[in-house]
Amino acid sequence: MERRLTQYAQGGGCACKIPAGELEQTLAGLGVAPPRDAPGELLVGLETGDDAAVVRIRDGVAVVSTVDFFTPVVDDPFDWGRIAAANALSDVYAMGGRPLVALNLLCWPTGTLPYDLAREVLRGGAVVAAEAGCHLAGGHSITDPEPKYGLAVTGVADPARLLRNDAGRPGLPLSLSKPLGLGVLNNRHKATGESFPEAVATMTALNAAAGQAAVEAGLACATDVTGFGLLGHLYKLARASGVTAVVDTAAVPYLAGAREAVRDGYVPGGSRRNLEWVAPHTDFGRAGEETRLLLADAQTSGGLLVAGEIPGAPVIGELVPRAGSVLVLR
Repeated sequence: MERRLTQYAQGGGCACKIPAGELEQTLAGLGVAPPRDAPGELLVGLETGDDAAVVRIRDGVAVVSTVDFFTPVVDDPFDWGRIAAANALSDVYAMGGRPLVALNLLCWPTGTLPYDLAREVLRGGAVVAAEAGCHLAGGHSITDPEPKYGLAVTGVADPARLLRNDAGRPGLPLSLSKPLGLGVLNNRHKATGESFPEAVATMTALNAAAGQAAVEAGLACATDVTGFGLLGHLYKLARASGVTAVVDTAAVPYLAGAREAVRDGYVPGGSRRNLEWVAPHTDFGRAGEETRLLLADAQTSGGLLVAGEIPGAPVIGELVPRAGSVLVLR
């Protein structure tokens, strides 16, 4: 009997994130004092919900640290491993860093799924880590009713050339390095078993070139588009930067079949929650429900959203001085 990994998980990929608004409420007011005599200087922490933590350890060198894992988005275990690894590595690229070493995080239903499937998941992660030039050295595993996989990644960056989500300035264009629609296509795959090779190719593609291009161009502001959707991550960027983000809806790229998946009802709950979260802060203009849902679609291993232009990435909008709404669709 064929074992479909997506049937062993309630959610799927980055769409299974805790809703952004609820997460922010949970993290608010933790009141934890900074450590005494800690080595290095914390440059990026919890304050703006950026993609990774960054600590300066000496002049010219900062450590970038992140972790990301999730339930299956595809049924092929090797592809799931590749997708999860590319997604975790993306957080380092989104900060302008280069991954150095990663550790596996594996949760496995040992009495339900065979270990040969887990081996394929780990092999997929190892292949992508090798492609990224990143050491993959061990990790941690536990038993779990739902399969989950991802990486804890440590990278390095130049602290003077970081990409941050609070460094956006009016007048900068917005570029997006991957098309949208991964959430709805993954949800359709889970429900029907249909395969979408273009979506898999998009999710397994590293954001290394986009991150490097942004750093080399002297840009300072970026984030990656994952579980909170384009609108959710753009809202966080614009809010942290004190600007308004204007999106040219006609310029946003989508994967083939994404609009059809929305029309046929394959919208993840996470995408709807994303839209609800940003709605009070958004001027939707003439954008209809279908477009709104796609712009809020919960992506897994999506592209980099960069304040500035980088080669090969379409310009989808711009940052302007803060107006009545944080986000504006045109």
